Amino acid sequence: MKPYEGMSAVVTGGSSGIGLATVRLLLEQGARVALCARNEGRLNDVAQLLARDHGDDRVLARAFSVLDPEAVQGFAQDVESRFGGCDLLVNNAGQGRQSTFADTSDDDWRAEYDLKLFSQIHPIRAFLPMLRSAKGAIVAVNSLLAYQPEKHMVCTSSARAGVQNLLKSLSIELAPDVRVNSVLLGLVGSGQWTRRFAERADQSVSRSEWYGALARDKGIPLGRLGEPEEAAAAIAFLGSKAASYITGAQLDVSGGLSRHI
Repeated sequence: MKPYEGMSAVVTGGSSGIGLATVRLLLEQGARVALCARNEGRLNDVAQLLARDHGDDRVLARAFSVLDPEAVQGFAQDVESRFGGCDLLVNNAGQGRQSTFADTSDDDWRAEYDLKLFSQIHPIRAFLPMLRSAKGAIVAVNSLLAYQPEKHMVCTSSARAGVQNLLKSLSIELAPDVRVNSVLLGLVGSGQWTRRFAERADQSVSRSEWYGALARDKGIPLGRLGEPEEAAAAIAFLGSKAASYITGAQLDVSGGLSRHI
């Protein structure tokens, strides 16, 4: 029997990168999956491919911002109507902001905290009744920056730390009904790094060479960037019955970049 056979999962930010890799893995492992993202065109294209490969009855896609509480509540209602409930919520929406303290404005601080915290709060609030009923799990995609801040990402590092504290608090408050865990990502070859590679000045350097040089510069012990599928595997594990006695935990997916104990 597949690990997620007969179960339903929700993935925010599910149309690309780690979110999409997670959606694909959960489908392969037997789940019905609802995904959301802001870009409607891309989301619809992805949903069509997923439905073709796994069946239209196992895929639900909606385009909206997780910062819109009414839209998130509507999504939860659609999931309950279509799948009958939710066993796993994967909060993946949101990306990092590069800035130092000197060049981060008040509006930037507010926007970053709003995004990082409410991309967790709104989906958890909306899906919590279903998760309680299912004795389900929440897995948040967070960053190593929560424990290991970088001066050029001071704003997002601070917000990530706040998210981690929130998740730890929820792991206590929601126990024993709902498990709450997170993955702490280092450098993964998707999102911002894909864009930076595309924007690089030296077009003669291959993707693998550029990523290898980046890994050496950052001091990653495994000598490379992670793959979205590797992050997805950690997420799927924490959300599964195999992790039934794990809550309030964080799993580093960083190639050994973590320096905290």
